[in-house]
Amino acid sequence: MEESLVQIQKKKYLNAFLEVFEKTGLEQAAKVDQKIKAGKAGKLAGVIVGLKDNICYKGHRVSASSKILEGFESLYSATVVDRLLAEDAIIIGRLNCDEFAMGSSNENSAYGNVLNPLNEKCVPGGSSGGAAAAVAANLCHVTLGSDTGGSIRQPASFTGTVGIKPTYGRVSRYGLIAYASSFDQIGPITKTVEDNAIVLEVISGQDAHDNTSSSKKVENFSKELSVEKKYKIAYLKECVEAEGLDPEIRKVIENQIENLKSQGHIVEAISFPYLDYLVPIYYVITTAEASSNLSRFSGIHYGHRSTAATDLESAYKKSRSEGFGKEVKRRIMLGTFVLSAGYYDAYYAKGQKVRRIIYDKTREIFKNYDFILTPSTPGTAFEFGKNSADPIKMYLEDIFTVQAPIVGIPAISVPCGTHSNGLPIGLQLMADFFEESKLYNLASRIKPQA
Repeated sequence: MEESLVQIQKKKYLNAFLEVFEKTGLEQAAKVDQKIKAGKAGKLAGVIVGLKDNICYKGHRVSASSKILEGFESLYSATVVDRLLAEDAIIIGRLNCDEFAMGSSNENSAYGNVLNPLNEKCVPGGSSGGAAAAVAANLCHVTLGSDTGGSIRQPASFTGTVGIKPTYGRVSRYGLIAYASSFDQIGPITKTVEDNAIVLEVISGQDAHDNTSSSKKVENFSKELSVEKKYKIAYLKECVEAEGLDPEIRKVIENQIENLKSQGHIVEAISFPYLDYLVPIYYVITTAEASSNLSRFSGIHYGHRSTAATDLESAYKKSRSEGFGKEVKRRIMLGTFVLSAGYYDAYYAKGQKVRRIIYDKTREIFKNYDFILTPSTPGTAFEFGKNSADPIKMYLEDIFTVQAPIVGIPAISVPCGTHSNGLPIGLQLMADFFEESKLYNLASRIKPQA
């Protein structure tokens, strides 16, 4: 615990942590020490965990990195937090992120940018940028992020860490500040696949507080890692051959495909002609859900309230205008537009129909293959300001990661190589519903190439 506190202070300039829970963290550490001595310690005894700033922890502030929730203290803990504490993890603080988890670079936080510890001129990815940076910089052992369209996997790829978006319903969303409720999932970011598997075992399972959580039995993901299996893997031609894919990333992915073949796996190219529809569909549906979810933040009961308000209506307008950042406002307005009379059928309803087509076509692939393989991202971590002036360019950063949450299937990003610019390259694997064990099994066999 003390070592982590020293490192966090030493690397404060990274801006990964918004708040360090030093008092409660040290209290937890002392209790865990006693349990270890008594031989009664839990599965995560002594593991230092950071929480993305949209996961609630009773008695601690949570803001979703937004001014609108400034000073808000949570009245309850997220189910994932309770499960971590039950296994004697030590929660050390809350981590910077894109405001309300909306972003691919961590440039949208009300509390400033997070620096990528591997190259401080570059973004760490988003929206779980602080979570990925904290693990990469050895500030804590594990972090919990949330993934709506790639917000765990993309920053994991940019920082050379392992990040998983579990199956929708695998992990309770109770206590997660919602962005898009039919997409959001909590997942761990770690240094290794094994660590990731152990943490997911702990936080998974049915929860009475979340009626979308699955009753499906949680397997022993980490135990399955040692089992040697041969798989049939499909890689999407449209992704590997995409015009916008960095040529070096393409080469590394192609080499990894050959490595998997040499291990005895069957790896085949297949066509998925819906790649260009993924990002538009994702942003139509998620912004609609965001418009609804974020309507509760009004400045009336808690959080930021404008001092310029003169009546109830102006209190709503001014508090929301001042409290929300530019990107959040943009997505709320987009979502309100696609849900509005006259446009609902043209955009939102059509988006849901296309989502179903993508769901069906993806599930068809799993009738013949165990996995879908793609690059995690079209490029490596980019410099601050490079994409922020062009929202469309920024949104296209999610082109390979949005398929999994659109469908609801699990997906993991693992480091698979290093670019000539010195930054890591991530490989993404997707599996069918609730097949995280298989996902971890194959992911553990991906070795980064020099």
